[in-house]
Amino acid sequence: MTNKKNIEQFPATRFMGSKQKILPFILENVKDFKINKVLDAFSGSGCVGYLFKTMGKEVHSNDFLMYSSTITKATIENNKYTLSKKDVEVLLKINKDHNSFITNTFKEIYFSEEDNQFLDNTYANIILIKNKYKQAIALAALARACIKKRPRGIFTYTGMRYDDGRRDLRLSLKEQFLESVELINASVFDNGKQNKSFNKDVFKLKNESYDLVYIDPPYCSLHSDNDYSRRYHFVEGLMSNWTHVEIDHSTKTKKFPTLKSPFDSKTTVYEAFEKLFEKFKDSILVVSYSSNSLPTLEEMQTIMKKFKSKVIVKELNHKYSFGNQKKGIKNNQVKEYLFIGV
Repeated sequence: MTNKKNIEQFPATRFMGSKQKILPFILENVKDFKINKVLDAFSGSGCVGYLFKTMGKEVHSNDFLMYSSTITKATIENNKYTLSKKDVEVLLKINKDHNSFITNTFKEIYFSEEDNQFLDNTYANIILIKNKYKQAIALAALARACIKKRPRGIFTYTGMRYDDGRRDLRLSLKEQFLESVELINASVFDNGKQNKSFNKDVFKLKNESYDLVYIDPPYCSLHSDNDYSRRYHFVEGLMSNWTHVEIDHSTKTKKFPTLKSPFDSKTTVYEAFEKLFEKFKDSILVVSYSSNSLPTLEEMQTIMKKFKSKVIVKELNHKYSFGNQKKGIKNNQVKEYLFIGV
């Protein structure tokens, strides 16, 4: 029996480049394709992959950030598991064996002593969960709590300089966590498909037979900062208690070295798109891109036409509300393009 959900039940949060606000635009342009199996190659916030799940498609989601793939493990690959009231009680109990890595490493950087201790204790309980989907829900909820608790939702600065008094900032991390658990639990449903979540370099994914591949890589722009690992290094590290990354302790923010992508540099982005389109040339290609990014509209069409006989371009006026512009650059009014190669 397949349960039905709609996209409004996805547990949204602020995430750079999220397509949450333009999902109706994406849906309008993909809904008539006769497709069964979809790859969301750069899942990010996870909302587009979740949209395809609500459409009854078999969805494979991928992202090079463990943080992003944990969200899709909890909401897309997971078809039935939620955290029960008893599970939550176990997660919140005092764990005398927990270490104090976060409390010691990030003291007075992002959160209060009480909140840091909550993170250390809760993470220690999360890793005791044997069910991988329940663990993913708990980790995703913990990360969401951290982002909601931070002014601007990012970790590129220390302290609370952008505190505007909003409710999210007044709640404790524990309160944010409990709200996030509830929201993620509510988003879980079975669409009757074996969906999957990957945490890989997109070029290292196995070549499966996808009917459609949705592509939303980091935008290569001269006017904005698209470094996801710099913005979200704290929640990325939190996914493994920093065992899969190496902290640069000489930095104020205790970040780790940038996770490089060939899509965020003008010297490599053209070759990266060509390589990606060739890899998935047998699928319908749908690319989200912005008018202030490289390749340009004409260049993207030229590259895609090497592999697809027909390229359709749809556009939408869109204003980014996220503060990702470089200092002094105020032009956040752009056209959002959807390149469709069939």
